Amino acid sequence: MPMLKTQSTSLPNVNPKLIVSDQAKTNMGGCVSFYTAQLLLIFLAVSSSVVNCCPPSERAALLAFKAALHEPYLGIFNSWTGNDCCHNWYGVSCDQETHRVADINLRGESEDPIFQRAHRTGYMTGYISPAVCKLTRLSSLTLADWKGITGEIPRCISSIPFLRILDLIGNKLSGDIPRDIGRLHRLAVLNIADNNISGAIPPSIANLSSLMHLDLRNNRISGPIPGSVGRLRMMSRALLSRNQISGTIPSSISMIYRLADLDLSMNQISGMIPASLGKMAVLATLNLDFNKLSGPIPASLMNSGISNLNLSRNMLEGKIPDVFGPRSYFTAIDLAYNKLSGSIPRTLSAASYIGHLDFSHNYLCGRIPDGSPFDHLEASSFAYNKCLCGKPLRAC
Repeated sequence: MPMLKTQSTSLPNVNPKLIVSDQAKTNMGGCVSFYTAQLLLIFLAVSSSVVNCCPPSERAALLAFKAALHEPYLGIFNSWTGNDCCHNWYGVSCDQETHRVADINLRGESEDPIFQRAHRTGYMTGYISPAVCKLTRLSSLTLADWKGITGEIPRCISSIPFLRILDLIGNKLSGDIPRDIGRLHRLAVLNIADNNISGAIPPSIANLSSLMHLDLRNNRISGPIPGSVGRLRMMSRALLSRNQISGTIPSSISMIYRLADLDLSMNQISGMIPASLGKMAVLATLNLDFNKLSGPIPASLMNSGISNLNLSRNMLEGKIPDVFGPRSYFTAIDLAYNKLSGSIPRTLSAASYIGHLDFSHNYLCGRIPDGSPFDHLEASSFAYNKCLCGKPLRAC
């Protein structure tokens, strides 16, 4: 059995008669073992009563965290009373062995009965207290969709060594991403979407070797994507849309072999689209719309595993690559509002599937091919081009 730790070595309420002198031990002979056993039982009982509760320091940290927040409608903090924060404190979970706080999970939008009874979603104001950083065994911190929480992400957040989930989506947080966020080597989820976060993406983010889900959408983040982002080999989703990100698309992104969803839309990204993106093994969704991308469309994108491709509202030019084939399976392909010229690729008819298609608002010319998939597309898919003709447009 492992050694039990207590916060004090004193033994309250111990009968003084049980404390035996060396001389008494000699006189009592075999009775010593009886008294020793009783002392051990008392010691274990006191130890057990201590370790089964969360440490007072962690309870104090949680109460400081609570004091910085104001939730007026649901009363989710009403249960944060008593000495043991590991039992029946709403949204708080502890490790069963160490009894240290492991999870804080507070969501403003939930199916929990407390929300159903109130017939409303949550609303909370205040800020995230740096006291949360005193919970050094914290594995997940979720304070999501409360709409009114302001202030910055505490700089000390990157000093919580076991943190795996940081989910702060749907608040009014400002300031920048902590510069040394890369110290969180166990972090798997970083979600700070739908806030007012500004500043650049810190280069240290490339040190998050366990990161699988990155969501920075709908903030005010500016500057370039770090060129070393390709080191995030475990990442499967990178969602960076609706920011003010500039610079080019780092070619190192193609080294993230697990990446399935890449959304860089609605930014100020310029330059050319790296052809290596079309060679990624599991990339299924690529959204680059509403940027300042230029140059030709890489042929590799049209005959890849990408099924949802949106390159609309850029400055792409040249011809649409005529390289579609059986591997081309698009639930949606949107190339609208660019400067594309030439004719509609005839190999489109060789694609396995084309769902939604939009080639409108370009400089395309010539006859629209007959047959599938063109026979189920609407005129809006080809409208506002230079001189396209044939069904579903006017006859040639």
